[in-house]
Amino acid sequence: MLTLHHLNHSRSFRILWLLEELSALYGTPYELVTHTRNANFLAPKEMMGIHPMGKAPILVDDVRGCTLAESGFIIEYLLKYYDTQGKLSPDASHWEDYAFWLHFAESSMMPPLVMRLVMTKVATKSPFLVRPVAKAIANKVESLMISGNIRQSFGLLDAHLAQRQWLAGQFTGADIQTYFAAKALQSRGGLGDWQHIRRWMADCEARAEHQAAVAKGGALFA
Repeated sequence: MLTLHHLNHSRSFRILWLLEELSALYGTPYELVTHTRNANFLAPKEMMGIHPMGKAPILVDDVRGCTLAESGFIIEYLLKYYDTQGKLSPDASHWEDYAFWLHFAESSMMPPLVMRLVMTKVATKSPFLVRPVAKAIANKVESLMISGNIRQSFGLLDAHLAQRQWLAGQFTGADIQTYFAAKALQSRGGLGDWQHIRRWMADCEARAEHQAAVAKGGALFA
């Protein structure tokens, strides 16, 4: 049995979606355990007892006797051991695209989005007297480090999708991994004129397994 420890409004949605895809294709059984963020919007301490990092996603595989963290690693693990017919995995001619987007999503797309969220919190949650200074710092960081990196990475994604329906030949774990970053940007009104990303996201969201994951795990962003 596979058990996914899922946190609301978190990257663990990716693993829930992939498990729904595997269930639809192979009848792969899994159990979903949902945890709720605390008042500080952090993962509850109880998750530390499941994995030392205490962050979602956490996947427990009783069959192979292991507990896994990190979404990219879990995606590769599930595809290696449970996508037995390669229906969610790239063929040899598309492996480079698959591997690139699987890692690029977390290493280059997500960091500036997280930094933008943090700086927004700094600007709005600082004590009243220092709030103008905090807002000025946040705006400077946005202009120097955040907005340009977001434009660069998402522009690359849009250009890649201009000639393709999916990121790596067919729908794969790379689409699941990268979708979360695009949804994070969209939730803050930032997709602009990237029409190819919008089309690709609509194709992702049209999948019955994606819709089932939203129904079970909740909306990705509040």
